[in-house]
Amino acid sequence: MEKAIFLDRDGVINNPSSNYYVFRTSQFLLNPTVIQRLIEYQQAGYLLIIISNQGGISKGLYSKLETDFVHQKMLETFEQHSILISEIYYCPHHDSIENCLCRKPQPLMLQKALARFNISAQKSILIGDSIRDIEAAKNANITGFLIKKNAPLPNLPQILSRIRT
Repeated sequence: MEKAIFLDRDGVINNPSSNYYVFRTSQFLLNPTVIQRLIEYQQAGYLLIIISNQGGISKGLYSKLETDFVHQKMLETFEQHSILISEIYYCPHHDSIENCLCRKPQPLMLQKALARFNISAQKSILIGDSIRDIEAAKNANITGFLIKKNAPLPNLPQILSRIRT
């Protein structure tokens, strides 16, 4: 089975400090250490998968197309450093408007990735900046690693100390 590091997007990979919702490529700014850490995780054999709530779509603040443009810019940036993101899963719903099974803390996005890529939940971890992220990890039987919003990503020894063996 594969092992993966799941990453929240806003507040973990990119800095949404200028706007709560990042939906324009001009707003997309990587947090410190992201490139360095993703290379480190990838070299250690982890799949890299992004799991993100994008409730602004449901609220009508931005479109799926705008979200896709931001994701394309992010992927192009990572590709320049030979970083492969296996998949980006995002929930376009918001619980103030509609109910769904994919919005974190629900585990559906994680469960889809586990099944699709034959990932061991026990060998994997989710890095997030909110309790909702950690609850989603717990609901999928994955270890959660909570960081402060826009903080540097943890190094590999920090991650390995958390993963159950």
